[in-house]
Order: sequence, then C-alpha cells, then structure tokens
Amino acid sequence: MSWLELYDHQRQAIDKMKNGCILCGGVGSGKSKTALAYYYKLNGGDIDSKRYSPLRAAPCDLYIITTALKRDKLEWNAELVPFLLSVHEEDNYYKNKVVVDSWNNIGKYVDVQGAFFIFDEQRVVGYGAWTHSFLKIVKNNRWILLTATPGDKWIDYMPVFIANGFYKNKTDFEHQHVVYSWNRKFKQIDRYTGIGQLIRQRRYILVNMEFERTTTSHHEDIITEYDKTLYKQITRTRWDPWKNEPIINASEYCQLVRKVSNTDESRQVALLQIFEKHPKLIIFYNFDYELDILKNLYYGEDVEIAEWNGHKHQDIPRSKSWIYLVNYNAGAEGWNCILTDTIVFYSQTYSYRTLVQAEGRINRINTPFTDLYYYHIRCRSPIDIAIHRALCEKKEFNEGRFYKQTTEK
Repeated sequence: MSWLELYDHQRQAIDKMKNGCILCGGVGSGKSKTALAYYYKLNGGDIDSKRYSPLRAAPCDLYIITTALKRDKLEWNAELVPFLLSVHEEDNYYKNKVVVDSWNNIGKYVDVQGAFFIFDEQRVVGYGAWTHSFLKIVKNNRWILLTATPGDKWIDYMPVFIANGFYKNKTDFEHQHVVYSWNRKFKQIDRYTGIGQLIRQRRYILVNMEFERTTTSHHEDIITEYDKTLYKQITRTRWDPWKNEPIINASEYCQLVRKVSNTDESRQVALLQIFEKHPKLIIFYNFDYELDILKNLYYGEDVEIAEWNGHKHQDIPRSKSWIYLVNYNAGAEGWNCILTDTIVFYSQTYSYRTLVQAEGRINRINTPFTDLYYYHIRCRSPIDIAIHRALCEKKEFNEGRFYKQTTEK
C-alpha cells in the first residue's frame, strides 16, 4: 500500500472527467497524475481513499501519446510508478500493455482496440495526418486529452468535436459554422456562425483544473538598445551585411533585423545585472549566435554553465551559482526545475504557447519558492515591438505579414 497524493483541484477534476474530454490545467498543475488517477478510477480503483490499493483485475491497455521530448526524458515513466505501472513488462505489476510514444508515431496505433489513450500536449489541430490517425483511434478506444493552452479559435476544436460525435467530418463542421472569404488566391476564415452551439459543446468537453497557486509570478520587461542605423540600412537596402548578399525572403529579413536587436551589447549588460541579483538562472534563447554570446559572457568565478538545445542535453547544475541555457525549440516543455525562482527570456519567441510552456518550467506545484521572477529582455526595434504585441494578444507572430507591412511603408 502507498499514498496516492492528490490535491483537491485534481480530485475535483476527476469527478468531472469523462470519455473524450479535454483536461485543461496550467503548466505545473499535475495533469499527468490526474489523468492516470482517472484511468485508475475507470478500471475500478478508489480515489476517495488517500491510500492506494492495487486493482483487483488488470486494467485495460494504456497508451500515452506525448511529445518526443517528454518520451525521451522518461517523464511519464516516473508518473506511472505510484500506480504500479511500467512500460517495461518485467516492472509492470499488471499484465496489461503500457506504451509511451510521441505524436510523430501516432499512426502506429490506429488499429488498437479496447485500450485507453491519453493524448498529452494537445496536438490535434488542423486536419493533417496526426488528426486523421487520432480520429481513427478514438472510434475504438476510450480517451482524454491534456493541455495547458486550449484553442483560442473554434477551428482548433474541430477535430475534438468530430471525435466526440458532434459532427460527421470537417465538411460538416465547416458547413454549419464557418464562413470563408477569399484573399487573393487563398481562402481564410471570415467569421463563425452558431456560436452558442459551439460554446455549449466546448463547455461539455472542457474540464478546467482550477486551483490557487502558492506562488506569485513577477514579470518585468527589460528594455535595451539596438543599432538603429544598421536596422534602417537592412530595411532600406534589403541587403545582408554579414553575408554581403541580397535578402531573399521575409523569413531571412526577420532573422537579420532580429540579429540587430538581439546582439546589442546593452542586452548582455542587462543580463549580467539580473545575474547579480539571481545567481541561479535559466535563460531561454532562439539562435545559435545568441548561444555563443551567452556562453562567452563572464559571469564570475565558479559559475557552472549547462545547455539544453539541439546540440547538448545536459542536466541542470547543482552548484551554488549556475547558468542553464535553453533553446526554445528544444526545451520549452518536458522538464521541470524547482532549484531556482528565475527565468530570463534573452530574446522573444514567436509563439505565445511556447512562452507559457517555458514559464511553466519553474512554476510547479512542489516548488519551494513563493515568488517567481520572469525577465523579458527586448528593445524598441520595430520587430521586437511587433513580436511583443503578438504575444500580448496571445497570437503567433507572422513573419510574412510583418515583412509586407515593412515593405509597404
């Protein structure tokens, strides 16, 4: 017998959960444990008692579809242990199959029947290959989805609405709710109809894990300088001063003006000033040239530097003073840290969802800190202002739109 430690907000969520629901909880709210406790209850377990008892009969097979990073970091494997479950047959108390795999491999499981699926970090948006595999799986299995950032557009909910039987297919959903307009050669959503019905359906499937955090988050914008002359030169000439060649497209233009913004010495000075107050720092960045800058700054004696990116997967240091350099694309999710209370965003991400995930690395239920500090370094260059505006509106920054606006000026 062992303790099944569940917070009140987790128990309340389990009572509301049902097949086909979306469990929505902020980063660090314990969605994984809650999902497994729901699976345990679904197979005859008693979560009303704090004491965990093994199930009398083997539960149904369990498939967890998550990010490649979470799979490779074995994050779910640790969550399985209190429930006497394991992906390794010899360590599994029961005789059922337990699989943890990434969304990239979801197509391997379309023929599974009679199992329970946990779809972690909701990826079923749009109508691509992952969504088609998802819709095949849910026809013959019980399932739930987990997310910290539910969709902010009705089209984002379409696959889950179809999976719940509200609509036959994409065409049915579009016929009932979507009005398109044509912009040059491309059609785009102009507006939605039948909003009341959509709201009722979302309310039916969405289970919010509401709880009061014991932490208080403090966000501070640090405004730095940038080379205005070089920025204007690149904008006017559409010329790459580093490679001495013309700029080909919108993406290349944005990367170059971002480089002007991100490499200014004032940004490095601002970071070192933060480090003087916070000797254990997680620093998020975007580009390899930023990594080179961050690695070569002098932080002082006996300061350990570690990295998590596409090149290295090092552990968080355990010394008295350290720097942990994390690339947004590689490390915005799938790991936790309760050893520091501070994150610095050395440059901005394009994605609001990525920002929320990155902030959540230190905002965990079991953190020993009551105050958490987030420093957002940016400058007043046009591109930094545009990215900041998109993030404040909880939108994705669009390079093509920004480039077009710049060209028209």
